[in-house]
Amino acid sequence: MVSVAAEPDPRRWKALVFICLAELMVVLDGTIVNIALPSAQQDLHFSDADRQWVVTAYALAFGGLLLFGGRVADLWNRRHAFLLGAVGFAAASAVGGAAVNTAMLMGSRAVQGAFAALLAPAALSLLSVMFTRADERAKAFGVYGAIAGAGAAIGLLLGGVLTEYLTWRWTLLINIAFSAVAALGVRYVADERGPGRRGRRLDLPGAVLATGGLVCLVYGLTRAESDGWAAPVTLSLLGGAVVLLAVFVVLEARVPEPLLPLRMVLDRNRGGAYLCLAVVFVGMFGLFLFLTFYLQRDLGFSPLVCGAAFLPLTVGIMIGATLIGTRLAPLVPARPLITAGFLVGASGLVVLAQITPTGSYTTVVLPGMFVMGLGLGTVLMPAVGLATHAVTPRDAGVASAMVTTAQQIGCAVGTALLNTVAATATAAHLREHPPLDPATALTATARATVHGYSTAMWCAAGILAVVGVAAAALIDHRPRTTAVRSADEGGDGHRRTPVREAGPS
Repeated sequence: MVSVAAEPDPRRWKALVFICLAELMVVLDGTIVNIALPSAQQDLHFSDADRQWVVTAYALAFGGLLLFGGRVADLWNRRHAFLLGAVGFAAASAVGGAAVNTAMLMGSRAVQGAFAALLAPAALSLLSVMFTRADERAKAFGVYGAIAGAGAAIGLLLGGVLTEYLTWRWTLLINIAFSAVAALGVRYVADERGPGRRGRRLDLPGAVLATGGLVCLVYGLTRAESDGWAAPVTLSLLGGAVVLLAVFVVLEARVPEPLLPLRMVLDRNRGGAYLCLAVVFVGMFGLFLFLTFYLQRDLGFSPLVCGAAFLPLTVGIMIGATLIGTRLAPLVPARPLITAGFLVGASGLVVLAQITPTGSYTTVVLPGMFVMGLGLGTVLMPAVGLATHAVTPRDAGVASAMVTTAQQIGCAVGTALLNTVAATATAAHLREHPPLDPATALTATARATVHGYSTAMWCAAGILAVVGVAAAALIDHRPRTTAVRSADEGGDGHRRTPVREAGPS
């Protein structure tokens, strides 16, 4: 069947540059501060217990407010939401960079996360409504997927450079430049074409329940990492998350204008895409956690060299997303592409699991990271495309918010789950192979720690393989022709031209 679509915006490719710049800023901010934490701690004199909150404050606000931010972008003008998010993010970054005490730094990180929760879904929903031709959407989402996947690794490299050659404060202050360029670019080249949204109400009870549930979930997973899964505070937070999110689902099925229309996640292809995106980041952030410690503590890399050591992962993700995923998505169904990507990523983790305290970066870590990046980059493009496929303009923001929500949950689960696996394996190895005397205690501890890392990587490889097989059963989308919805759902008064859909974007 031949379908109709709006005439593409002639400035869409320029807009893509600035939208991806904003996405890069949001993603890398989750890791760029990590390498700078020791310097910031020494400067501001906060404790080891408070150190994690520099990262957690951002993650809590970001993950908890994403659905709310996505719906605000739907009900308001997406470009205006993008601009407000960018300006607010820059202002919070400036405050954090000028912080004179711990409270000022952590508060600014929370505000950063809140504005990121508005900026990220607005950026992706702009992309979704501006690229209407399937072949062009495949390219645009391929670039976006590469940035989303590689941004965290780029953050480690950039954080090392800024910390080593300037000060830790520049890991925050650099966001001012990113925000300014992205906001000015979108202000002048992005054009949101879609129906008016006046008169629609924001589902405030749903927003409160979703935000509370997601904050409890992310915070509970964070506490599981430090306190253990059986700790009362962990169980209380995770139990509270289940209750709040269950009430949220019941409410969303009844209200006329829900914050998250349940059709968004009950669709097998879109729901499968969200699952795949979460699992990609489970493996990726678990990898960051262990390899950062392994490279610096066991192989003796400096922060700068450690950041640069993640470049093979970045290169692999970019090749997988922009060269493999983008070219194959219009030609083959999403199912085999996603399944193959997960299996390749799992094989990369199997290689990485061969690390030893005296191992080699060039023969184990480098090829393992590249293969893993190649596989996960291949998953990212079709998964992001499926997550926003056939979404009406009025739901583009919330569909985009769910993409980032899945990624944030994946990051939290990956960090908490895999760190628990590693700690358990390390303790078990020490019990089975105790040091013979004090002189060998350090060597025994290092061997046990690396064994824990290796065990966690085997676990992550198994998760990727299982989800790859599950994706083959769950996702059934294939290239086909479809009818685009009427002007009343996505019309904008512009000239219509026949377009044939070519892929799962």
